[in-house]
Amino acid sequence: MVNIVVIMGVSGSGKTTTGENLAARLGWRFSDADAFHSAANKEKMAHGIALDDNDRRPWLEAMHAAMAAAEAAGEDHVFACSALKGAYRDVLRGDSRAVSFVMLALDAAALADRLSKRRGHFFDPALLRSQLETLEAPAADEALTVDATHTPEQIVDEIVDWLRRDGRLAA
Repeated sequence: MVNIVVIMGVSGSGKTTTGENLAARLGWRFSDADAFHSAANKEKMAHGIALDDNDRRPWLEAMHAAMAAAEAAGEDHVFACSALKGAYRDVLRGDSRAVSFVMLALDAAALADRLSKRRGHFFDPALLRSQLETLEAPAADEALTVDATHTPEQIVDEIVDWLRRDGRLAA
């Protein structure tokens, strides 16, 4: 069975770090959603302009296509993507049974602190409030929710344990 794991959450929650670490631990490929954004989307976010659903649609469709291609190739893959709304997760998942979501949860103050320390990223930290307002936290049957205050190693351990309990990885 092919596994496609989407590490989701708002900016600053640790999606890229977690995704890279999980992929390295499992020997899977990794892709970051930022690579799928158009130049226009990146420019908007750099100027503190929140993306709307029309901006996000082509981005989500490109991510879905990459997920479908990985699944068709029989390739286990980790993606990092905000996936803020249920409707966005529906686009990403499509009709695939291989896609599962992991939500990295962190309070607003900790997120703001992380974003204030981040350098060289196009995302304007002023957009955090918009992302938090947009976020539709997934239900327990839709995603594993992990406390993102834990160390990267603890987070990956929790995800690997969950994948094993769910029968997606051999014990």
